[in-house]
Amino acid sequence: MVSDEIDAILSQLENDNVRSVLLQFSDLEGKPKNVAIPTKQMNKALTDGISFDGSSIQGFARLEESDMQLRPDQSTYQIIPWSDEKFRAARFICDVYTTHGEPFAGDPRRILRNQIEKAAEFGYTFNVGPEMEFFLFRMDDGHASVHLQDHSGYFDQTPTNPGEDVRRALVISLSEMGFNVEASHHEVAPSQHEIDFTYGDALGMADKVVTFKFAAKTLALRRGLHATFMPKPIFGINGSGMHVNCSLMKDNENTFFDPNGDHQISDTARWFIAGLLQHIDGITRIANPTVNSYKRLTPGYEAPVYVGWSALNRSALIRVPYSRGKSTRVELRSPDPTCNPYLAFAVMLAAGMDGVINKITPPESIDRNIFHMNPSERDVAGIRCLPGNLQEANNALQQDKLLCTVLGEHVVAQIDRICEHEWGDYSRSITDWEIRRYLETY
Repeated sequence: MVSDEIDAILSQLENDNVRSVLLQFSDLEGKPKNVAIPTKQMNKALTDGISFDGSSIQGFARLEESDMQLRPDQSTYQIIPWSDEKFRAARFICDVYTTHGEPFAGDPRRILRNQIEKAAEFGYTFNVGPEMEFFLFRMDDGHASVHLQDHSGYFDQTPTNPGEDVRRALVISLSEMGFNVEASHHEVAPSQHEIDFTYGDALGMADKVVTFKFAAKTLALRRGLHATFMPKPIFGINGSGMHVNCSLMKDNENTFFDPNGDHQISDTARWFIAGLLQHIDGITRIANPTVNSYKRLTPGYEAPVYVGWSALNRSALIRVPYSRGKSTRVELRSPDPTCNPYLAFAVMLAAGMDGVINKITPPESIDRNIFHMNPSERDVAGIRCLPGNLQEANNALQQDKLLCTVLGEHVVAQIDRICEHEWGDYSRSITDWEIRRYLETY
């Protein structure tokens, strides 16, 4: 970074009366991380980077190669709206480097940027618009719980509900941070909410997803609530997803739109869909990264379970929403909000571009409600299920050469290690269900 740019940033910090700066990044699992530095240390951060111990970050580095550096991306500067005006804080999202000054191969942000650059070689810009679902639960003696805050349903208006206050404060704060919030509303399940973002470039939107999680948890806690992005916290009600709307732009035109195509969908969109479908099992490991993710991906709760696409109905894994023109987009409905957005968007883009580059033909659009089809009808239509658990999805990822290349050897090995540990813990755990089912019976 040149000295004039550094001087401009330092002046901005002084003019904004910023006393503390959060240098943010995410670990391999997508959890927000940060180190706080006083503003006077920003010159060092912008010139030399700030060192940290990478061996303490999930999926980053081994002990013998643990020293790493955070380098702020100046374009991500934002004042944190809820910080005290007297001790105002700002944030930068950082890229991760080795001590040799090389980009860290395991930095999720770098992995997404690499795929964006590859798509740009073909003239494409990848835009995404995530729909973030989450629950707001009551705290129990200072700890997170699954006690419902409300019993409202889809689009219900409950103006005296503290959950509504959190959502309103969240939208206001995000707007002050430069987010374009498209809509916010109560979701289907009690205590469940959704906030949708207007589409934007994939890297910027991944940054926003990480910031959104941090903001939601902070603002909820200030009002005595707990915001959770756990996909299926309560049995018997809908879980939380992160539907991802995406499109490819070229020369400022949406390449997914064709006024003369069937349903006004272009061949490029169909090829992109075919690429997603071809790699969906491996994508699932990244888009649904926890044991709990697969409790959401079960029939009966509106979550997409069956592999297929449709231009007309919401029961398909991939659908093309009604809007056309520049708003033409493909919606992948399986991801959930525990995923690392950088990695999720990276594998989605790589898979879709594989379809576009190789002009892969997708299967026929499924225009019936898949949830109402019986197993025989689904078999005839060639509709199968997504991987049924974390281990199945992880095995699929390990066998997908394209996605393994995209993620790189380091990340694939770490993802495999994380799965082995989590699946092992889960398999050995004794659940309340097992106690109720077997203790007295046997």
